[in-house]
Amino acid sequence: MSHTITSISMSLDGYIAGEDISSSIPMGKGGARLHDWIFHSKTESDSLVMAEIHETSGAVILGGHTYKTAIDEAWGGESPFSVPAYVITHDEPENKVEGFEYITDGIHSALEAAKSTAEEKDVWVMGGADIVQQFINAGLLDILQINLVNVLMGQGIRLFDNLKIEQTELELLRDIDSIGVTHLKYKFTR
Repeated sequence: MSHTITSISMSLDGYIAGEDISSSIPMGKGGARLHDWIFHSKTESDSLVMAEIHETSGAVILGGHTYKTAIDEAWGGESPFSVPAYVITHDEPENKVEGFEYITDGIHSALEAAKSTAEEKDVWVMGGADIVQQFINAGLLDILQINLVNVLMGQGIRLFDNLKIEQTELELLRDIDSIGVTHLKYKFTR
C-alpha cells in the first residue's frame, strides 16, 4: 500500500533550514549542519534510512522555493531524484529541468499526479516547510519521518510553525539512534 510521506532533517529546536537561503547557501546559514548525517558522518543505519526513502518512493513533491534555490540554482538545473518530481508553484519557471512537472493549482493536484506516477510506491513530500505544513493541515500526510539532528540552531525556518490543526496523535513506528541524529518515523492516526 502506498503512503504519502515526508522525511526531513530537523534540529532539536525545530528548524529545517537556516536563515538567508540562497543559491550559494541553499540550506541557509548553518543549515548544512542538518545534513551532516547524510554527507559527512553517515553510518550504516543512516545509509539504510536514506536507501529506504529512495527505494520506496515512486514520486517526489516539493515547493517552488525549494525548487528554485536547491534545484534550479544550487544543483545547476539537474534533478537529484531518480523518480519524477512535482513542483508546487504559483508560476512555472522559465528554465525547466528535465524530470520535473510544474503544478500551479495546489497540493491536491500535485498529489493526484504524483500518486498516478508512483502507482504502488510512496509519494515523498520532501519540503520545504510550507509544503509539508500544507499537507499536514489538509490531512494528506500518512507518515512523518523526522531525522532529528543533535543541534540547536536558534533561528531559521521551523517545520511546525504554521500548523492549523487540532491536537493530532501519531504512532511511533520506529526510532533509530545514530551518530548525531535520531531517525523517528511516525504514522498519523486518523
